[in-house]
Amino acid sequence: MFMKIAHICPFYIPAICGVKQVVEELAKRQVKLGHEVHVFTSDWDKNKKIKKKEEVLDGINIHRCNSLFKFANFATFWPSVFFKILFREFDIIHSHLFGHPHFVFVALVSKLKGIPHIHTTHCPWTDSFRSTIGRIGLFISYNLFSRIAILFSKKIIAITPWEISFIKKYGGRKKQIEVIPNGMDKRFFNKVENNDFKIKNNISKKIILFFGRLNVTKSPDKFVEIAKIVLSKRKDVVFVLRGPDEGMKDKIKKMIENEKDIILLNETRDRNEIIKMYHSAEMYILPSYREGLPLTLFEAMASGLPILASPVNGVPFEIKDSENGFLINYGDINKYAEKVNELLDNPQLAKKFSENNLKKAKQYDWDKITEKILELYFS
Repeated sequence: MFMKIAHICPFYIPAICGVKQVVEELAKRQVKLGHEVHVFTSDWDKNKKIKKKEEVLDGINIHRCNSLFKFANFATFWPSVFFKILFREFDIIHSHLFGHPHFVFVALVSKLKGIPHIHTTHCPWTDSFRSTIGRIGLFISYNLFSRIAILFSKKIIAITPWEISFIKKYGGRKKQIEVIPNGMDKRFFNKVENNDFKIKNNISKKIILFFGRLNVTKSPDKFVEIAKIVLSKRKDVVFVLRGPDEGMKDKIKKMIENEKDIILLNETRDRNEIIKMYHSAEMYILPSYREGLPLTLFEAMASGLPILASPVNGVPFEIKDSENGFLINYGDINKYAEKVNELLDNPQLAKKFSENNLKKAKQYDWDKITEKILELYFS
């Protein structure tokens, strides 16, 4: 059955963020299956305004709404999305990211027009590292406006079971909630032939990888601290960081100083280059202060990498300690360093984690996730 689908999300191409990636992965596959897909988003890419307001990319109709202002450095206000959707016809409205103003605007439109509204929360349930203004704004939104929006939603998608209690706390009913995780591109499973990543980056040693936004919540600074401990006793590895700057790049550069075995690479959007990077590494480290359910976790899994991660939020629902890697408390850099050394010195253990991750990652194929979400649309 053909459907006309509207996705509403705070950022889209060319911005780099997990929510944007989820919407893009879903939208591309929905177009491929014959549906008409529209993405409504702000015209802010986290750094500047995007001039081109209307375009079609990969068969997806993109509508960028004027963002009047941003606040608390993580949200934008673009109320014109209300009218853009109000005067169009859709079979399904699917909004993304709980607590932001667009969630409320879209819920109101869906109620007025009688269009089924699906909402994916994307696990925002924390005020850690938020400004005072940000915490006040979230408190008001969660306890007032977003509560109303939830009432107008047909289904609420939690990307991890960890979210369920929060969704209920802010007005979600059990019958509304469906748990559907994020996914990853099946290309990450494929072994890269003639992988030139190390040659291009002048690397000859084993790679320990951090790949994610250079944001305080992702804790790239902890990764550098871990690297320095490991490198103080061994010289057969390099620690590689890569990701878009969200306020920490200068700090990371200062922390690295002249350490030649800690390498900060420029960000990239090239999927093939990213796959090569994963397949060149020995393990993946996610030392975050908080997480929802990061896409990089599944990408690393599908690339066969053992994972060292903080057991925060949705992560321990997907990673089991001593089965897929190691779960290590946030900030315990000595324990991280110890486990890095253990994996480097025990190839059989690393192989066990790798094989377990390759098996587990198959359930997170984006094609399968798309099927589940379409079933939700039709239900």
